[in-house]
Amino acid sequence: MADNQLSFSVFTKPWKTMSIWDLCTFVKGMGFDGVEFPLRAGYQLEPEEAAKLPELVHQFADHGLKIFCVASSTDEHIFAGCAEAGIPMIRIMPQVNQEDGYMASEKKARQQLESLLPLCEKYGVKVGAQQHYGNNVVDSMGLLHLLGGLNPQHAGAIWDSAHDSLAGQQPEYGLDIVWPYLCMVNFKNAYYKRVNGPEAEQAEWKRYFTSGRQGLASWPRAAAYLKKRGYQGVICLTAEYTNEHDVDRLIAADIQYARSLFA
Repeated sequence: MADNQLSFSVFTKPWKTMSIWDLCTFVKGMGFDGVEFPLRAGYQLEPEEAAKLPELVHQFADHGLKIFCVASSTDEHIFAGCAEAGIPMIRIMPQVNQEDGYMASEKKARQQLESLLPLCEKYGVKVGAQQHYGNNVVDSMGLLHLLGGLNPQHAGAIWDSAHDSLAGQQPEYGLDIVWPYLCMVNFKNAYYKRVNGPEAEQAEWKRYFTSGRQGLASWPRAAAYLKKRGYQGVICLTAEYTNEHDVDRLIAADIQYARSLFA
């Protein structure tokens, strides 16, 4: 488990055009303890600028915020930048290649994880693997199968409430499955929405990402289970909504809802 207290984080991906100062003020004003930062091309800090991560951490710290994690590549200079800045984790999403098939893709992802373990040990930075719908490891059991036998100090599981529910898993089971590797919990929500009418020859569905109260995932059940097991770590609200125009309103409501579940 991460840290010795419960902390609430937000993935700052939707606000890539904000200045760091404005972003910090915005995040703090909503009631978060810190962020997951997208260390990606086109954002306030890009991967080739990883050496500037300590400066970024100081800017957030000036507002009473932490950077709990970065979503980025796993090049060594990213590990080095995170270590220098005191950022404990890099988030990744293991992918599945349709041409190779699931098992061959998983084997390749496992080999890639194993190749990163020396960097994790050298820099004291963990790699967190998150499930995701589509051409990825999609559920909690897939994460366990991928990570099983690895040192949980170096490789962990990021359990995502929306993606596990889209895969049909119950939150209590999903969290129990990955518990030995659990290093962060993502709170978001989604459901399947039919996009054509019943007269169509073939039904078509899409995934609709919505607010915490509205989707397939039960945040109250996940929170109750985490409290029962004494989870002490990061709850990250990913701020992913299909209705991108209302992100600010939706995330402000969701952090209040999430906090109420752990009160």
